[in-house]
Amino acid sequence: MKRNNGKNEFNQASASLGIEFGSTRIKAVLIDEHFSPIASGSYDWENRLENGYWTYDLEEVWTGLQSAYQELSNQVEAQYAVKLTKIGSIGFSGMMHGYLAFDKEGNQLTPFRTWRNTTTEEAANRLTDLFKFNIPHRWSIAHLYQAILNKETHVEEIDFITTLAGYVHWKLTGEKVLGVGEAAGMFPIDSELVDYNTTMIKQFDELVSSEGYKWNLKTIMPKVLKAGERAGTLKSEGANLIDPSGQLISGIALCPPEGDAGTGMVATNSIAERTGNVSAGTSVFSMIVLEEELSDYYNEIDMVTTPTGKPTAMVHCNNFTTDINAWANLFAELIAALDLQVDKNQLFTIMFEKALEADFDGGRLISCNYYSGEPITGFEEGRPLFVQMPDSVLSLPNFMRTQIYSALATLKLGMDILTAKENVNVDQLLGHGGFFKTKKVGQQLMSDALKVPVSVMNTAGEGGPWGMAILASFLIRKEANQSLEDFLDTQVFSFEVPYSVEPDDLGSNSFDIFMERYVKMLKIEKTAVQSLN
Repeated sequence: MKRNNGKNEFNQASASLGIEFGSTRIKAVLIDEHFSPIASGSYDWENRLENGYWTYDLEEVWTGLQSAYQELSNQVEAQYAVKLTKIGSIGFSGMMHGYLAFDKEGNQLTPFRTWRNTTTEEAANRLTDLFKFNIPHRWSIAHLYQAILNKETHVEEIDFITTLAGYVHWKLTGEKVLGVGEAAGMFPIDSELVDYNTTMIKQFDELVSSEGYKWNLKTIMPKVLKAGERAGTLKSEGANLIDPSGQLISGIALCPPEGDAGTGMVATNSIAERTGNVSAGTSVFSMIVLEEELSDYYNEIDMVTTPTGKPTAMVHCNNFTTDINAWANLFAELIAALDLQVDKNQLFTIMFEKALEADFDGGRLISCNYYSGEPITGFEEGRPLFVQMPDSVLSLPNFMRTQIYSALATLKLGMDILTAKENVNVDQLLGHGGFFKTKKVGQQLMSDALKVPVSVMNTAGEGGPWGMAILASFLIRKEANQSLEDFLDTQVFSFEVPYSVEPDDLGSNSFDIFMERYVKMLKIEKTAVQSLN
């Protein structure tokens, strides 16, 4: 990736803005014509468990968007002495899947049901059997069908269902559209058509025909677009929603809204066949672009697509760093109680680096990081757990190694299906997200666990918002008939050299020992959860 030349110059018309609504943070990134981040803003938010559903208040969507944009705009004005009024292109991304339903007046019919909910097991199982295609618990179609099975009255009033990214884009442009990668988290995609699978849509409509709804499935879902296609322009009302000060003008081009899986693929240049990436944050998922379709379907593997529609195998785990973050907050409380000052980034760095000093057997500690349900292992509800035996060695290095191994364990179970059962070849995985901010640690432990080289680029910390900005830039900067793959290779990443690590045999053996204990513990914990309920 080319870097800014350091001059205090800024051409607003050539800049692109990417904004991503992540699980714990809304982040905006502005890039220049060299694809370098030149300003950013963020807003922290958190999901809540209300009435049995993980959700966010949609009012906070706009509060967070405005806060993040204002911080970014202030940076531009401070650095370049200009007010941000006109941007070349904008793109919005969000945590994939989930369920947002609206009536014909645009009223929200039920609180936002996020990807984190695992309340759709009956619907997901029935649809998987019907389609002969894995339908994960978190997909929009699973939420819709579960609402039908639950006899929820709002269903008959539905005029439009979408994802978080689709909702934001709709309110800003008036366009009910999704990028194909994001649409693949709503309903199965036909990669040849780059659209929803028509056979399965017909099957679903026939399945619910006895309910007598006025709608059919295709009419209430967003239109599917590929990367590079124009997805509308910013309305004046939309400009005011982003920037209530009135400085931002309307008419700016928007690219198709994408999910955090698609933006992660772009941010790591992992959209060609045999490439793969891992997005590691609150949740974790790996994406492997396939050379051919899988021979069978698996509950542990989601079939999605790249932002251009190529079939992609996804291993998605609901839980990753939440438990580590909770322990970090506890340690931070202790430090504050001692009247000591430690930067939180420094705290995480020390915690992660200590993991490299652990005993080979991790002190015989064991941990499960499930704050929410985990469909891959059949947990409908979360039960975080840390266990030690009387002869365990409880030290900070052993504790942190165990926490990180626990975060990687469910991902490992899913990836083994691809590599062992389907013989999928993965040359390397490119990592991005907060897990990789501490140099080498997470990268090395993940490489050891998955037994595949893991690479990280300089942009790994930027992650999805930067990837979304790249997709927005592709809309206005691509050459005639240029593919996204070529655009990334020849323009965005032509100067980028990733930092790679190879799996270490000793580390891989250490992780295998942990996994033996981990699998046994899951069986015990599942029994305990069922008895507690």
